[in-house]
Amino acid sequence: MTSAGPQALVVTRATLDDWPVISGWAADEGWNPGLSDGPAFFAQDPGGFFIGRLGEEPVSAVSVVTYGADYAFLGCYLVRPDLRGRGLGLATWKAGLAHAGGRTIGLDGVVAQQDNYRRSGFVFAHRTVRYTGPAPAGESAPGVRPAEKADLDAVTAYDSACCPADRPRFLEHWLTAPGHRVLVRGEGDRLTGYAVIRPARDGLRIGPLFADTAEDADALFGALSAEAAGREIAIDVPEPNSAAVALAERAGLTPSFETARMYTGPVRPFASERVYGVTTLELG
Repeated sequence: MTSAGPQALVVTRATLDDWPVISGWAADEGWNPGLSDGPAFFAQDPGGFFIGRLGEEPVSAVSVVTYGADYAFLGCYLVRPDLRGRGLGLATWKAGLAHAGGRTIGLDGVVAQQDNYRRSGFVFAHRTVRYTGPAPAGESAPGVRPAEKADLDAVTAYDSACCPADRPRFLEHWLTAPGHRVLVRGEGDRLTGYAVIRPARDGLRIGPLFADTAEDADALFGALSAEAAGREIAIDVPEPNSAAVALAERAGLTPSFETARMYTGPVRPFASERVYGVTTLELG
């Protein structure tokens, strides 16, 4: 797929080979992408990533990753800084949005772009705040253990209850990606939460952190902190979950970055009270 735009821009579908360029731009903007994010992102929707070029030079990007027939998530909206203000981003944006069809689209928008998103039909749902700092001293808690291959179905079902859409293809890669550490907590055969920590450009990222209760979330976070051993960690916390905000503050983490979750339409009901840490700002 190609489309022409301002300044002879040509927008095509990106491939995994383009990911180092896109993630490099994201890192320059302070998003701190994970080191193994690309394969999991593309596994969910290989056709959902777009890159704009002037001649052979990549200059812009956006992703609109689809989840089933009703939902898509927009991320990685980037234009090279020296070429902003020339309409390149808008042309790339339009090419990406077309991929969503009639689906409701979600995004986590940076402050500088939120007015533009509103003009494009996105409606504010809540703020998300990134908390960062050295991992506090933690310890394993009863019921917390490393996830095993046999847990995949249970984790996938638990994840679906916490998200606006099912995402088994993404999870199959996210839970097994190099460097990703997955912990679960449960009572017998029933999970009461799970969490992932992964290496990023700067330190470690926690996401998701999904849990039934504040006690479950504390137990999972404490076990992750014990493994992080004083390294820099980051977690993106949905502000309406006051228990999640309190957890981050008790851990001594401080706000460093904020976004707004926004949607173009309705999403299916999900257990937002279980979301203590967002999976990623790029794919939701």
